[in-house]
Amino acid sequence: MVELRHSTSLGNRATSSPMKRDEDSSPLVPDRQSEDDDDRDRHSIRDRYYSRLSFQSLCPYFGDDARVSPYNSRISLFFVFLVVAGGLIAVFSIIKRLNSPYLCEKEGITLHCPPVKERPSLWENPYSATTSWKPCAELRDSEIIDLPPENETNGYIFIHAEGGLNQQRIAICNAVAVAKILNATLILPVLKQDQIWKDQTKFEDIFDVDHFINYLKNDVQIVRDIPDWFTDKSELFTSIRRTVKNIPKYAPAQFYIDNVLPRIKEKKIMALKPFVDRLGYDNVPSEINRLRCRVNYHALKFLPDIEHMADVLASRMRSRTNSSNPYMALHLRFEKGMVGLSFCDFVGTREEKVKMAEYRKKEWPRRYKVT
Repeated sequence: MVELRHSTSLGNRATSSPMKRDEDSSPLVPDRQSEDDDDRDRHSIRDRYYSRLSFQSLCPYFGDDARVSPYNSRISLFFVFLVVAGGLIAVFSIIKRLNSPYLCEKEGITLHCPPVKERPSLWENPYSATTSWKPCAELRDSEIIDLPPENETNGYIFIHAEGGLNQQRIAICNAVAVAKILNATLILPVLKQDQIWKDQTKFEDIFDVDHFINYLKNDVQIVRDIPDWFTDKSELFTSIRRTVKNIPKYAPAQFYIDNVLPRIKEKKIMALKPFVDRLGYDNVPSEINRLRCRVNYHALKFLPDIEHMADVLASRMRSRTNSSNPYMALHLRFEKGMVGLSFCDFVGTREEKVKMAEYRKKEWPRRYKVT
């Protein structure tokens, strides 16, 4: 048995060619090509493992592992949302900071100076369609004039024009418009004495009264003073029975017809106060707005001395530039009354701030608070 096995192995060995022996290599001898393939496979598996491991270390709930619950996936989505939202907020804050006013220094004082983007021309009209607009304030020929005499109107109305000159002009325009709405006679408005400057200027000290009355004679009845039959003139300024005080701001025309007209018909003469911005614009008939324009641009004419002074100032400004180009007048409103009324802080010395605090406490005791 031993010899047979040995001879068989020898026979096999003898009949085997060298090439056959190379092809039928022993399992004990390693194959170099398969070893290289296995090496590459191991490297690729390791690379995929490490890349997946690094990704899952950052986002552990985005893998293919079925053991990860949907709840954990939602948590990961929430974290991603927070990161994106934080990035958007950061970008927005950077853009806002770039567009915010920058600091500039003038005469040793640090101020907030907003960036200014100038137009090619300061006087260029950005709305080309407005160049074809025409004034609508002039009295139209087609308008029907049916104005009753003074003694046939519904009564008299009286107002105090409060505020600065601009607010007073608006109040006067509104007074004429309300008189037209109510078919009432307007008593020449009184410019309320300013509580800061104690100015005693009257209507006739600024505007041409004759021109004012004559220009509007076809629109409303206007008289210079309270009628003689009303003996107690002080009552018109002090009595609540002669005052309409419940007029809301920017009231419509219908409000005056429903609430003010019955009292005028009853008392025959009434004061409307306060009268600052007590008539709307979009809620009144168009002819009333045209009437207000006529009052503002045509009826309210300054006295000759004031117009002459305005012409002198304008000519001086134009002579500085040696041209007839448009000019701009800027009113900074940095005056004692406006600074005090605004209750805003301002750049000043400690002594100036103490004086301003005393002034505010005296003039506006209800609004004054010690800070």
